[in-house]
Amino acid sequence: MVFEKIKEILAEQLDANADNMTMETKIAEDLNADSLDVVELLMSIEDEFEVEIPDEEIENLKTIGDVVEYIQNNMK
Repeated sequence: MVFEKIKEILAEQLDANADNMTMETKIAEDLNADSLDVVELLMSIEDEFEVEIPDEEIENLKTIGDVVEYIQNNMK
């Protein structure tokens, strides 16, 4: 559920193919997301899942799996 929704958000905002995304997909390298893309993505993810991602955590969220795990561990 979380993984599927994150893939949707990434595909929409980065104009990428969700079918090719896995938990190991690197957001910056594989999806060509720059720092502005990452900020916009995280804002969308925070809104969607009602979580807050502190700035110091952002550098640890390199793959889709990292984001999924963070959300699952921090959802209300």
